[in-house]
Amino acid sequence: MNSAASILNNPFLNKGTAFTTAERQALGLVGTLPSHVQTLDEQATQAYAQYQSKANNLEKRLFLMTIFNENRTLFFKLMADHVVEFMPIVYDPTVADAIEEYSHLFTDPQNAAFISVDDPDSIEATLQNAADGRDIRLVVVTDAEGILGMGDWGVNGVDIAVGKLMVYTAAAGIDPAQVLPVSIDAGTNNQKLLDDPLYLGNHHRRMAGDDYLAIIDKFVTAERKLFPESLLHWEDFGRGNAQVILDKYQDQFLTFNDDIQGTGMVVLAGILGALNISHEAITDQKFVTFGAGTAGMGIANQILDELMRAGLSETEARSHFYAVDRQGLLFTDTPDLTAAQRPFTRDRSEFANADELTSLAAVVQTIHPTVLIGTSTQPGTFTEAIVKDMAAHTPRPIIFPLSNPTKLAEATAADLIKWTDGQALIATGIPAGDVDYQGTTYHIGQGNNALMYPGLGFGLIAATAKVLNGETLSAACHALGGLVDASEPGAAVLPPVGQLTTFSQKLAEIVAQSVLDQGLNKEPISDAKQAIAEMKWTPVYPENN
Repeated sequence: MNSAASILNNPFLNKGTAFTTAERQALGLVGTLPSHVQTLDEQATQAYAQYQSKANNLEKRLFLMTIFNENRTLFFKLMADHVVEFMPIVYDPTVADAIEEYSHLFTDPQNAAFISVDDPDSIEATLQNAADGRDIRLVVVTDAEGILGMGDWGVNGVDIAVGKLMVYTAAAGIDPAQVLPVSIDAGTNNQKLLDDPLYLGNHHRRMAGDDYLAIIDKFVTAERKLFPESLLHWEDFGRGNAQVILDKYQDQFLTFNDDIQGTGMVVLAGILGALNISHEAITDQKFVTFGAGTAGMGIANQILDELMRAGLSETEARSHFYAVDRQGLLFTDTPDLTAAQRPFTRDRSEFANADELTSLAAVVQTIHPTVLIGTSTQPGTFTEAIVKDMAAHTPRPIIFPLSNPTKLAEATAADLIKWTDGQALIATGIPAGDVDYQGTTYHIGQGNNALMYPGLGFGLIAATAKVLNGETLSAACHALGGLVDASEPGAAVLPPVGQLTTFSQKLAEIVAQSVLDQGLNKEPISDAKQAIAEMKWTPVYPENN
């Protein structure tokens, strides 16, 4: 039998003051808690009042993390009751502040696995210890080289994996006892961390190249051995490694890179939603991606796949893309191209003014794009002049300033509406309020990966998918893009985060059905909806502990 202390200190078992009198007798908890037995609703009311008393968002997040560390059911009950309010607190953008301060604010490992590249022989033991006998169905792993728009944050970045898994549970209903956050501590090139004596990660420069990829391979081997039924989700890896890793493993087992595929899927869904409003064809669009890192190229690949599904050849489809990075338009002879960038370069011979295409303004002026996507982390770069130039050449410009947190956004929704006289179709990377302009209220969709990955992942796991392929990705994008009412004046291009749990359920069912239709399920499943319903976890206390 578990001791009183072990039960009260186990967040998966602990009910706190909600343990009944009978449970307290049976579990040896008599006298270890105040006498009054609370309901989960009473605990949630009490905790929410405490949450509201906190002075700022970081303090609110720290308070919620304390509850998370003590009682998973209560935490997710609170999330379910306040999902719109809590999402930016437990995840982006407040998680950015938590990551910067992680080593200084550390109180609990949060059931994460901390893998060190300096101790490769302990990788399997690390995963086994962190799982502690739990049936792991979902692993989110990060090496934190490319955190949000913040860059390299070493072991501090484990908070991104923890936060991602919270959203999976809150939005889609995966059992929090079946998930595992993993940090791969490869060192850091962030000098501020290396100089900080309180930094909790390896105090050396990042491991790179073949040695690094060998560690990744060792991790994958151990993860597959221990958790063969799991979905392996890669998060915030650096631009030089993310695509390489995904390409190596995506056909071998069920795996997913949220920065490449998840971001691409949400953006494609937003574009499909925008085209439902403008009644234009995706094959008639010209795409400029500003910021040719992991996210920007992931978006381009997802749209490319959709163009080919719409009937274009690969060569025709690629001709619709213009990738812009710090040095301007990317050409075939641009130095130091990444593996993800090379397929989207242009030939200088295509342009009479090729040597002048060194800025976003010059590219927009020359190309006349219909779709402008920002993942640059360069604030304010979608200027009034650039936006007006774009709007002069297309009736309903699709403009997605996706960089986050807020201080890194390429433009605000309000400015984009004003500069295009209400014609722009917009999704932002951070939550944006409605914009009132000349008598119309414009609802702004958030290009938040949380709209996609929880439902996608849950559907894949419930359907026991062998792999994730383009067919299933496309099905999910069309489902999400079709959830908005395109006939409403000022309609958003994506559904609101407030309906996250509802449409995550629909997405999961569509994804599971796609897996079954293709015969990609490991286990015999006849009904996708039933498989989703049977696996869904809800935050209620079980009758008996």
